[in-house]
Amino acid sequence: MWIRAALAYPASFWMTMAGNLAASGMDFVVIVVMFLHTHALGGWSLPQVAFLYGTSGVTLGLADIFVGSMDQLGVRVREGSVDTVLVRPVPALAQIAGDRFALRRIGRVLQSGAVLTWSLLRLDLSWTPLKVLVFASLVLCGTVIFGSVFVGGSACHFFMADAAEVQNSFTYGGATMLQYPPTIYARDIVRGTVFGVPLAFVNWLPALYLLGRDDPLGLPSWFRFASPLAALLCATAAGLLWRTGLRSYRSTGS
Repeated sequence: MWIRAALAYPASFWMTMAGNLAASGMDFVVIVVMFLHTHALGGWSLPQVAFLYGTSGVTLGLADIFVGSMDQLGVRVREGSVDTVLVRPVPALAQIAGDRFALRRIGRVLQSGAVLTWSLLRLDLSWTPLKVLVFASLVLCGTVIFGSVFVGGSACHFFMADAAEVQNSFTYGGATMLQYPPTIYARDIVRGTVFGVPLAFVNWLPALYLLGRDDPLGLPSWFRFASPLAALLCATAAGLLWRTGLRSYRSTGS
């Protein structure tokens, strides 16, 4: 329904998507400007940083398409309109995630995918079956991890008046952090993305294997292949938070 509504005004749709594509591309323009003054950033070349940028943008963009509307849950809680969701014979999570579905968000995926394709062509990686599997796992598991952060963060709306900015700091803020190599950050920050909110499993750790880079934390080598486990744990935690938040919902009382 929302796709048909968006395409009812095709000129507006394409202009909005182009605007989203251009806005997300400005982040990569900043990276390119940095490399006009240096040959490496934290020991990483431009194609390697572009790989991080592309994988971060694609995974966040896919998660944003499917569950990005969850950030509107705070408004629903304040208005008491979650009531209408609960009386329908469809899971509440699916309804809220699909509400105001915005196909224009695919602009971020297309722009990041173009940068990722360019980086892969410049890197000239020696592909093996394991590397292909790790790369496919990176895209799938990274999307699940970001989607879990969207859902888990939105569950906080049931307990706080407005947690949108807290949620955005881990989703959009986390994606921006993952666009740059881990070697430019303090070790404690990198550890937090491994053992805290496991955003490092989105692209940092798999990229170390794919690009043949050393681990700045000296973690066990199997961590580079642990993205599926991290995605499973994130999805489980997000599901539990969502169920807890939904059961605590008491409407507005009006």
